[in-house]
Amino acid sequence: MALSLVAGGCSASPDGGSVVVLALWTGAEADAFRQVLDAFKADTGVGYLYQGTRAVDQVLASDVQRGTPPDVAVLPNAGVLAKYQKSGDLLPLGDDLSATMAGSFSPQWVSLQKIGTQQLYAVAVKADLKSVIWYNPAQLTGVRPTSFEGLRAFSAGLTAAGATPWCVGMGAPPTSGWPGTDWIEDILLHSAGPEKYWQWASGGLRWTSPEVKQAWLDWGSLLDPAGIRGGTAAALLTDFGDAGKPMFAARPGCVLEHQASFIMSRYQGLKRADGTSPRPGADFDFLPFPGREVSEVAADLAGMFRDTPQARKLIRYLASEKAQRVWPSIPRASAFSANRKLGLDVYTDQVSRKVADTLTSAPALCFDASDLMPAAMTGAFHRAVLEYLSNRDRLDTLLKQLDDVQKSIQPGEWLKIQCGQ
Repeated sequence: MALSLVAGGCSASPDGGSVVVLALWTGAEADAFRQVLDAFKADTGVGYLYQGTRAVDQVLASDVQRGTPPDVAVLPNAGVLAKYQKSGDLLPLGDDLSATMAGSFSPQWVSLQKIGTQQLYAVAVKADLKSVIWYNPAQLTGVRPTSFEGLRAFSAGLTAAGATPWCVGMGAPPTSGWPGTDWIEDILLHSAGPEKYWQWASGGLRWTSPEVKQAWLDWGSLLDPAGIRGGTAAALLTDFGDAGKPMFAARPGCVLEHQASFIMSRYQGLKRADGTSPRPGADFDFLPFPGREVSEVAADLAGMFRDTPQARKLIRYLASEKAQRVWPSIPRASAFSANRKLGLDVYTDQVSRKVADTLTSAPALCFDASDLMPAAMTGAFHRAVLEYLSNRDRLDTLLKQLDDVQKSIQPGEWLKIQCGQ
């Protein structure tokens, strides 16, 4: 299996040495990230071996246990990195780089990259905006909802008119269910506010609390089986990357999708019957998630697991404005940077510029709660989402089970990272 994960690394120059990089990207995303690594090699003479796998958490755990970690690993959540920071396997990046980051990223983003400590431990390679609802402007006209009640009424109106409101896909092996956790998080954040959201994300608010339970109930009321394309069974089986395809059919199979900003690349990679691909602005745009003026965001974070000159060069390069421009400048890649020095000129369409502007300048941001939680809590959250969609009557039992998992986790395992202003 280890051999199958080695994906076309580049050889090192005789003098520069090489660096082993493990990350979650495969397919087109891996090709895009290799362009970043190729630019790094051209600048430094350091070669690389890239290993890409969707099971990055499991592969990294196995490598660390065997004593053969990669030099640098890119993970989609801070909670897993925090575990390695506490065990001493994740290494600090140094005060010099920390000072550089403070000038390029907002205090909230710097806090995330410190993984809840006083030292810098990670670099945000790629950022995503999560508090968005996608739609096709050609198919959706009229007043846009600005509150959750308005969104619920809007969705019900689409159903009454014979349309299917929501494109939903929970499939994402080995972490199926996370698209549902994004829903719960956004509803809680925009209804109860950043303070309650932060308490919950850091283990200080029970799952059975009125605020959290209401978020689940609100999600269930919005996504009743009649409002989901194909019903609940289809939502559970549909891959998250395929859920939005019916929006662009000649006769749309669904009208709205709640998904992070990376989904833009999936939309633009589709081919319609006439051979064209959906275009940002003309064929798809987004609504901010209705409610309070705060946005949920996420990031793919690079951490150093072997302290070598080559690894330090790569980490410093990934944090630089030059490196942060590479991926967003690739056509249809739909990658975004949280680096404030980057500027919006690197993005080629207005929709991408709106996403990037929110990531870098919005006054109130909160990080994806399930990405901050300890792995046991996150896994239980994923499973509970799938069970709730299968049987809404089990909510009280599921929330009690989630409370039990929360109580089993030691206080020091929870991350406490700035949320809101």
